[in-house]
Amino acid sequence: MLLLVARLGDVQVLHAGAYEAAARGESSISVSLPSVRGGIFARDGSPLAMSVPTDDVVADDFQVAHPVQTALALSPLLGIPATTLATQLHQRSGYVVLARQLPQTTGQKISADAIPGIALIDDSKRLVPNGNLAAPVVGFTNAAGQGAAGLEYGDNRQLAGTPGKETIMQSPAGVALPQSPVTNQVSTSPGTGLELTLDTQLQYESEQALAKAIESSGAVSGTAVVMDVKTGQILSMANLAATHPSALGATTSTSTTASNAAGVIPIGTHDAVDEAQNNLAVTQLYEPGSVFKLVTFSAALQDGLINPNSVFTVPDQIQLDGSTFHDAEPHPTESLTATQILAQSSNIGTSEIAQGVGEQRLLNQVKALGFGQSTGLDFPGESPGLLATAAQWEPTDYVSLPIGQVDAVSALQVLDAYNAVANGGVYVAPKLVQATGSPSGALTQTAPSATHEVFSPSVDSELTSMLEQVVNTGTGTSAAVPGYTVAGKTGTAQIPTQGHDSYVTGAYMASFVGFAPAANPTLSMIVVLDRPTPIFGGTVAAPVFSQIMSYALHRYDIPTTPGAQTSTTTPGTPTESTTSQAQDIT
Repeated sequence: MLLLVARLGDVQVLHAGAYEAAARGESSISVSLPSVRGGIFARDGSPLAMSVPTDDVVADDFQVAHPVQTALALSPLLGIPATTLATQLHQRSGYVVLARQLPQTTGQKISADAIPGIALIDDSKRLVPNGNLAAPVVGFTNAAGQGAAGLEYGDNRQLAGTPGKETIMQSPAGVALPQSPVTNQVSTSPGTGLELTLDTQLQYESEQALAKAIESSGAVSGTAVVMDVKTGQILSMANLAATHPSALGATTSTSTTASNAAGVIPIGTHDAVDEAQNNLAVTQLYEPGSVFKLVTFSAALQDGLINPNSVFTVPDQIQLDGSTFHDAEPHPTESLTATQILAQSSNIGTSEIAQGVGEQRLLNQVKALGFGQSTGLDFPGESPGLLATAAQWEPTDYVSLPIGQVDAVSALQVLDAYNAVANGGVYVAPKLVQATGSPSGALTQTAPSATHEVFSPSVDSELTSMLEQVVNTGTGTSAAVPGYTVAGKTGTAQIPTQGHDSYVTGAYMASFVGFAPAANPTLSMIVVLDRPTPIFGGTVAAPVFSQIMSYALHRYDIPTTPGAQTSTTTPGTPTESTTSQAQDIT
């Protein structure tokens, strides 16, 4: 008895604390409490993605004395057959999830019934009230509620908030101990919301116009981006992909990506077109073609080598380093001004100007316009592009680089460069998030976009007048918007093969990039179509620009331009260069 009493004293008095801690360690478990994810909203506050609180229904089947009766009571509330619920309640596991993400109104009814062994766990459900509108930009969450793509992934940390936790008591078999206290509770912190620069109405119109163009031209995919010239705010960013068999089986190259968005809801009535799987405007690289001629002309104007009226003798073809280059359309030797060379998209004329600029100056101007570097958007998967270096320079690059064949760029980078022209020669970084919202609803504006000067005001004015002629008399006449002056450039570029030693036969990237009103620019925009028919940017991309830009200008009540044409004319056969070195070398 003395030994027994001594042992009891040792256990219950001297070492009681140690045994109690050991017992707690074996029976307590820390449970994470999910926080409510912050919403993503358009510029007008309408939700693009938001989380709503829900309830999960779980059962401790050891505490369910009458499984069949419990199943019958829960069946109409959960919408699950009573036989299925009864089977689950007979598992004898101690923890059975009967239903997930039920509306809280349903959870309140279950809670009011106070069914023994049935409990509710807080959860949330991600909703997209506007369907798949701007889905490649907004992104999506995975089954665990974490961001898996787009802004949902890129801003996951602030959207997710901070989960809470609590400690509960359970048996070694994992069964919660009845009437055990919940301790160490830490409240959850809801996530921070994002207010985007996107305009839902303009986004919708952009997607509809782009979908129609992809469907009618048989293109593989397309992107269209509208930007506020002064602030860099992206007002719409459409990224669509075709689902027709020819598009899904198209040969791709390392510099272009054809996205198959199978499984995504079709765009309006365009059943053959879906939202792309990713944001093509920043993730897809392509050789830009003639829109890249901005590099040569801006550098030459900035250095005083040319002015808009400088005259050049432009032959049909030239010899360079043993290779023959020619314009897309045969023509006799002509005397063309610099403006006419740009308007007609002459490869040979552009090359003559480029040789005067020089190798190093051309390479420097490429970087000055923002190519080969991040746009500052910090979008997940954004590529800085691929640029040729001085060490890789070849004599033939005096033609290839100016006509957009040497470098691989993104559509947004091209738009940024032309937006600099629209913005008086000042580059402004693009922007997608204009404010963040606290759980209480208070908005905090994000910092203004970074800017830097690219052209002098005088050079910018000359570039604008030259780009106007592209639309007035050149290859971009179908980009005209009634009542407004438009400045811009067409592009039609072949797609290189994976080895970059040749080009895919008959495969082109067609584009148009520009801004309006040209005299006082407010909006800039780019349209890029992958493998359309017909192939010319002036034929398939420019009309999309015209349609979307016309809607945007009227939506924002931009005054018309005095003296501008009030109707568009049917363009003739485009004379725009196909910018194909492969077919230019004979």
